[in-house]
Amino acid sequence: MKNLPSITKEMIDTPEDKLRKSLLIFACAFMNLAVVLWLAIYWLMGLNFSSNVPLGYQLVSISSLLFYLKTKNFEVFRFVQLSLFLFAPFIMQWSIGSSVTSSGVMLWALLAPIGALVVSNWRESVPWFFAYIVMTIVSGVFDYFLGAGNEGAMSMKTIGVFFALNFVAMSSIIYFLVRYFVVEMERIKTQLDQQHQLLEEEQKKSERVLLNVLPGAIAQRLKNSQGLIADGYADVTVMFVDLVNFTQLTEMLAPTEMVGLLNRIFSGFDVLSEKYGLEKIKTMGDAYMVVGGFDRDRIAYTADIADMAIEMRDYVANHPDFTKYHLSVHTGIATGPVVAGVIGTKRFIYDLWGDTVNIASRLTDEATFGVIQVDKMTYNRLHDSFAFEPRATVHIKGKGEMAMYRLTARLGARNAINRTGDNPVFASTAPSV
Repeated sequence: MKNLPSITKEMIDTPEDKLRKSLLIFACAFMNLAVVLWLAIYWLMGLNFSSNVPLGYQLVSISSLLFYLKTKNFEVFRFVQLSLFLFAPFIMQWSIGSSVTSSGVMLWALLAPIGALVVSNWRESVPWFFAYIVMTIVSGVFDYFLGAGNEGAMSMKTIGVFFALNFVAMSSIIYFLVRYFVVEMERIKTQLDQQHQLLEEEQKKSERVLLNVLPGAIAQRLKNSQGLIADGYADVTVMFVDLVNFTQLTEMLAPTEMVGLLNRIFSGFDVLSEKYGLEKIKTMGDAYMVVGGFDRDRIAYTADIADMAIEMRDYVANHPDFTKYHLSVHTGIATGPVVAGVIGTKRFIYDLWGDTVNIASRLTDEATFGVIQVDKMTYNRLHDSFAFEPRATVHIKGKGEMAMYRLTARLGARNAINRTGDNPVFASTAPSV
């Protein structure tokens, strides 16, 4: 078995860490090139002085770079480079003479605190800036007490030229270093903005999925709290709708055809639930469950359920895509109290429990093709606006014989049913747990 590569610190660097490392390597290379050019200009002008300091600088600088490339120890590399940036210019100046005769070469030391600022952080740059100030003061003291008599080593014209060169070179290094830092930070920011946008899009997708599984208010509560979600509703209307003949179709159709057909039917039901402001609870095989009354702003939810039941029946019976399959529905509707809550932690569902749910389910089972059966509570609210067949009885397990009514059609305009007294609204009696 091949050995898996170990995860190094370099592999888990953040974009900011990578930027700081590349900046320091960039500054290291720039400084070494500048030292070579600086020496070449001095020699071309016939100015002779010891080259031990710049050559020693290059030797230590390149050695630290090779050490970093081999060990990936950025802390040591950073400390050595910043130390070289700080001390080498002052040592160079003292080897030449005063700040005047050296043409202000100590200005190069300013790269140490600025470099620490961009390759580390502002806190770690403070000691380097303090050291730069101290070294500058010390250099000034040396100039005052020891610099006399050295001014004649070079002509003032030469000193002026090198002052300009040092200013230009140092300013260029600082500018390009900061420019590189700003450009890379903008690039990183752009990448982070893109990642944030992708994250927001994925979050919206997740929220849409959650809203397709749960009612909106419940989805929001689930996002805000991981605790148990359970509610009691004193008055809702529950409806079950079963497809007739669909079980036989599953033996005749290919899986893709069967699922596609069921998807078209239930997608149409979903459109109707949105139309009437009702809450789809779940599908169970070829059964569809919907409830009205969660939204307390809609007082006519029982009539909404009835209207939806009629449209669902006509949709399945008359839609040209479904008529060839001879499909129909049978429906059960009941009104009363329920308990609702979220069950499970994986593939969780929002479900309802109580006698009202059981009665609606039982009425569905007892209904025949195209029939909509309702309990007495539902009938009492709808009989002024909907047509019903005469009362009948049905046996409900655990309840015995119960009255039920077959809803056939709407009688006319929805006027009486919209009155508050025709469809009483009760506050939830069970607080959320």
